[in-house]
Amino acid sequence: MNRRQFIASCGMLSIVAPGISGKSNPSQKVITVLGPVNISQLGTTLSHEHILVDFIGADNYDPNRWSRNVVIEAVLPYLQELKQLGVNTIFEFTPAYLGRDPILLQRLSTKSGINLVTNTGYYGAVDNKYLPEDAVDLSENELAGIWTGEFERGIDGTGIKPGFIKISVNPGQLSDLHKKLVRAAATTHLNTGLTIASHTGPALPAFGQLEIISAMGVHPSAFIWVHAQNEKDTTHYREVAGMGAWVSLDGIQKDNVDHYIESLTVLKQNKLLHRVLISHDAGWYEPGKPWQGPKRKYTDIIQYLVPKLKNSGFTDKDITQLLAINPGKAFAIGVRKQ
Repeated sequence: MNRRQFIASCGMLSIVAPGISGKSNPSQKVITVLGPVNISQLGTTLSHEHILVDFIGADNYDPNRWSRNVVIEAVLPYLQELKQLGVNTIFEFTPAYLGRDPILLQRLSTKSGINLVTNTGYYGAVDNKYLPEDAVDLSENELAGIWTGEFERGIDGTGIKPGFIKISVNPGQLSDLHKKLVRAAATTHLNTGLTIASHTGPALPAFGQLEIISAMGVHPSAFIWVHAQNEKDTTHYREVAGMGAWVSLDGIQKDNVDHYIESLTVLKQNKLLHRVLISHDAGWYEPGKPWQGPKRKYTDIIQYLVPKLKNSGFTDKDITQLLAINPGKAFAIGVRKQ
């Protein structure tokens, strides 16, 4: 099957697949670090942010490199600022072996009043620098078993459960190892109902991943194309969103909001705004480096993008779709089959 045939077949299936219509089911759940909440309780949501990231690499990774108390003191004021601006939920995208710390997030959630959601899965991008050694040798089913176990029993004995699957791939053709990560994520989705969010970038690996999960019986609506803004051909946004997958435009900052408005306008004109996620990919506390506040702010969407969207013809309903309805639908727990 060529890509055009693949896209067409997914488009037909998307008419009847669960969880992708324009309506939300408010009784569906998202799993936060404090437990499940109804998607109707998420409110204004940032769908891709970071609290702490450690780039030292899996070979030297050690959670003792940071003090939770120090991180909380540094980061909490920024979360409190978000709460005052009306943000109620953050999906925290830091994966295992890159600084994922569910206890830290749980404490920050309690102190800030913001829902925080963590993840399971492994990060394959940057030529596998952040993959644990056993990821190469383990089968896709064994990887899925680890990730499913975190969903069923909690992460690292904490009892805190992930709310989505975070994987990543390099920007070109998928390697055999990265194909294995994608298959493991698809199996984990079928076991748990967790959404797959893949750090991807260009369209080529996005289509490759969608073809793999579709062949395994997972509907595209269970897949988030993360960093889609790195693909400059917006026709691919329309193709992927039309299949029922999620197009995530991350990296929004004060000085680039006009570019994002252009992309969002294209998607709105094609009646695909209901398949889009937006966020900053902002933060973060980095162990071993002096803290001078977030490298990128968590507030630019609220303070700069939203007012410009309104001036560009986007309605309050459109903005609610992007910042409240879509994240709930994208991350709601539920198996989505072809």
